[in-house]
Amino acid sequence: MRFDVITLFPELFEPFFKSGITRRAFESGQVMVKLWNPRDFADGNYRRVDDRPFGGGPGMVMMAEPLWRCLQAVRADRAEPEAAQAPVVLFSPIGQPLSHDGVAAWSQGDGAVLLCGRYEGIDQRFIDTCVDRQISLGDFVLSGGEIAALALLDAVARLMPGVLNAEGSHQQDSFNPALDGLLDSPHHTRPEVWLGPRGPMPVPEVLLGGHHERIARHRREQSLTLTAQWRPDLLQQARAQGLLDLQDERFLSGE
Repeated sequence: MRFDVITLFPELFEPFFKSGITRRAFESGQVMVKLWNPRDFADGNYRRVDDRPFGGGPGMVMMAEPLWRCLQAVRADRAEPEAAQAPVVLFSPIGQPLSHDGVAAWSQGDGAVLLCGRYEGIDQRFIDTCVDRQISLGDFVLSGGEIAALALLDAVARLMPGVLNAEGSHQQDSFNPALDGLLDSPHHTRPEVWLGPRGPMPVPEVLLGGHHERIARHRREQSLTLTAQWRPDLLQQARAQGLLDLQDERFLSGE
C-alpha cells in the first residue's frame, strides 16, 4: 500500500521510518510513504502557503492553490484511474475518531493521501472540493496533522505481516476482536518478585504454574476488570454484542 503525505514539515517523518519495529514495514515496501511539501508548489521567492483569514481573526490559513497544485502532482505520480483514486484524508477536530476497526480497514486497503494541516486551518474551499475523509485522534487540538499522520502510519504498519517479532501478537492488543474489543490484561516479566517502592511485589502465582487454561482465564478476568474500571463503554458494547459468556458475567457480578 502507498501513503502520500502532504506536509510542511517532511523532516518530522524521516526518523520515524528508520526507528522501531515498524520500520520493517517501510523497509520491506509493505507500506510505502512519499512526502510532499506544498511549499514546492507555491509562488514567489518566499514560497508562501498561508495568508490572513477573510473576516479577521487570529492566526493564518493555508491557501487552497498551493495545496491543489501539490495534490495534482500526487495524483500524477500515483497514476491511478480517476475512478480508483486514493482518498484524501485530512486530520481535523471534526473528523471521525480513529479506532482499531478503522486502522484494520486501512491496513487492508491500498493507502491514501494524508493531508497535514497547520496554522488556524485550511481554506474551506479546498476541503469541500478535495478532501474525502476527516480523521481525529480525540477531543484536543494539535499544532498540525503530522503527529496524527504518524499515529495512523504506525498503527497500520504494525499490522503488516512480519513486522512484529511474534506473528499475531497484535491480536492480543486492546480493542482487538480477538479480545472481544476489551482492554488487554496486565503483563509481567522477570524477576518473579520485584523489590519496588512499595516493598516486595510478586508476579501473580497463576502465571508461574504453566497451566494454560488457568492462565487464559486469569488474563480474561484481568481484561474484564480493567475494562470495567477504565472503559465501561467497551464492556457494555461487548455485552450488547453477546461476546460475554456466563462465566464472564459471574465474574463481573462477584459470584
